[in-house]
Amino acid sequence: MKKVRDMKYITLLIVLIFGGQIMAQDIIIPLWPKNKIPNWKASDKKEEYIETGGIHRYANVQEPTIEVFLPAKQNATGEAMLIFPGGSYRILAYDWEGTDIAKYLNGKGIAGIVVKYRLPSDASQTNKQNVPLIDAQRAIRMVRYDAEKFNIDIDKIGIIGFSAGGHLASTLGTHFDNQVYDPIDDVDKQSARPDFMVLGYPVISMGPMTHEGSKKNLLGKNPSQKNLDSFSNEKQVTTNTPPTFLLHATDDTAVPVENSLLFYKALKDKGISATMHIYPKGGHGFSLALKDQYLKGWPELMHAWIESLE
Repeated sequence: MKKVRDMKYITLLIVLIFGGQIMAQDIIIPLWPKNKIPNWKASDKKEEYIETGGIHRYANVQEPTIEVFLPAKQNATGEAMLIFPGGSYRILAYDWEGTDIAKYLNGKGIAGIVVKYRLPSDASQTNKQNVPLIDAQRAIRMVRYDAEKFNIDIDKIGIIGFSAGGHLASTLGTHFDNQVYDPIDDVDKQSARPDFMVLGYPVISMGPMTHEGSKKNLLGKNPSQKNLDSFSNEKQVTTNTPPTFLLHATDDTAVPVENSLLFYKALKDKGISATMHIYPKGGHGFSLALKDQYLKGWPELMHAWIESLE
């Protein structure tokens, strides 16, 4: 009996130790206090979890969160990146362009923070076009507010987004000063400006080169010219836009490479430091591209670029 009790004790101890390690690395925090989610309205919409082709996706996000992945304190560089998964503003490819990216960053000593942002919905939101930006601004402010807790330098907080998530990241990078919600607490006193941004095969423009699905889901069927211009982020670059790393494939038939080219030119014209890697092949939505001998080198190029920033 004593041996059985000892084995149970050892098993419990192992679970607690490893469970504690997991929790230390993977922390989920709501973006908003209960009943204070901006632009929310009552509906019958429920969040959906979908697994398709081995990729974990979320749809109809109702309560946005950040999921924080931290490197060991001894390895931490003080840098952090908020990660915006793509999915046409319809779903979030949460592991493919989210948690997998966070884990890669952790291996470089960088905190990876996956943003589960709300997707535009006429049914459950007012002014739906502003909702992803509202959540993005709140997310980066929250990370700055809790920077000391997470062993993060408040001046080394970047963002990375893919496809429609790249549109949201570039929207945050060009609209960080826009007041799209009323402040609710001390978190909202923090700056929403990213220190740098990485855009992977991003939707940038709402013009002829756009991704029609993302445009429709964000702005609706008949958007105003004002919204088309406002969310065409190549038109919103200023001298205060953060340094940017762009990544795209020439044969991308979903989001034309011209999106990255337009943004690069806008950055160049404003004197913003910009790096761009255009690959001849790769298509769309390749994430870390670990099975492509050529493309899989892009994360190391990104990391070298981050390390080169002053």
